[in-house]
Amino acid sequence: MSLAKNLALLRHLPKVDGLRLAEFGRSADVSSPLEEVTGFGDNPGNLRMFAFVPAQLQKPRALVVVLHGCGQTAASYDLGAGWSTLAQHYGFALVMPEQQRINNGNTCFNWFNPEDTARDGGEARSIREMIAHMAEAHRIDPRRVFITGLSAGGGMTSVMLATYPEVFAAGAVIAGLPYGIASNLREALDGMFHSPARPERELGDLVRRASNHRGPWPKISVWHGSADRTVNPGNASEIVKQWLDLHDLPAAPMAETIVDGYPRQAWWNKDGETLVESYAITDMAHGTPLGLADNDQRYGLEGAFLIEAGISSSYHIAKFFGLTGWIADAARTKIEAGSSTSKPATSTPATSKPVLSPAPHLARSIRAAVAEEPAALKREKARGLDLGQIITRALTAAGLMK
Repeated sequence: MSLAKNLALLRHLPKVDGLRLAEFGRSADVSSPLEEVTGFGDNPGNLRMFAFVPAQLQKPRALVVVLHGCGQTAASYDLGAGWSTLAQHYGFALVMPEQQRINNGNTCFNWFNPEDTARDGGEARSIREMIAHMAEAHRIDPRRVFITGLSAGGGMTSVMLATYPEVFAAGAVIAGLPYGIASNLREALDGMFHSPARPERELGDLVRRASNHRGPWPKISVWHGSADRTVNPGNASEIVKQWLDLHDLPAAPMAETIVDGYPRQAWWNKDGETLVESYAITDMAHGTPLGLADNDQRYGLEGAFLIEAGISSSYHIAKFFGLTGWIADAARTKIEAGSSTSKPATSTPATSKPVLSPAPHLARSIRAAVAEEPAALKREKARGLDLGQIITRALTAAGLMK
């Protein structure tokens, strides 16, 4: 692309959803449980650090790193995506790095800038220092550190998983991009708008060259709206290809299911552990999908680029990370009180074993299975409803059958 074409493209950026600050509806006075942490260590990327640590932490202790999108703050994204509420309910620590306008006019993380995307440099190093600070201050289990992000935060999630793969057990990228596809603005815009396809091995090598690590690699969950006009949905496929190559998994999905009305693909290892999963949020634009969680709770608040879609991505990501099997006493009491009027809620000591109840999940999955493919169901009703097929679909969506 010539300089003239680049300038012409930049002139049109104000019309592109999600790239301009004003279109995010940024609020500076959001009430937030996050607390700023200063003096956390080296900060070559000049980022701010915000954290939330609930009174009760599940054991072994876990940490989730959450990266906001362009134009957002740590507090506004937390309010919208509901991560501090999840952290309170399920007892894990939270750290939310925040970009400053002095680094990027639209407060995007610089996921394509070589100075910020290399191991031990720039913004990547700053985020790594925040994690180290939290791990030491709150005795976080090093095997239970996770990361997720939206848009540019999703791109920076890919950066962190590639440059510090030994730090993370798993990550989740929402409307983001694969690691290493851009090293300047022109390449970043090309990746965002066109998502040119690359060979799997080439994508995997971009990550392998980012550190000396050679495995095991973090697990990854990928989310993208099919109607996203800010970050081409093809990037979801490229991220999946990148991590399938790293995990040495086949291109064809091992399972294709419907979760809360949306298609999910999954790949697992020989032990049956899901290593890569991908959600396609049909007809959704650029943003983080929100909805009622499997426990019938709602996490987050609809807003700019925080889209009501009938599926709680934050909850499902926390579940993918293995964080939803433990419920803090206060949250458990609230949930039990709201779901039962026949007997009082009881508090369970924090040291007891996790209390799991698949009933809400199963009920929601059955409702989803009954709701899908209405035309097919009408045909079934015409000749007699096949409840066996309905239940099988429900159990599959609930993760109880393959």
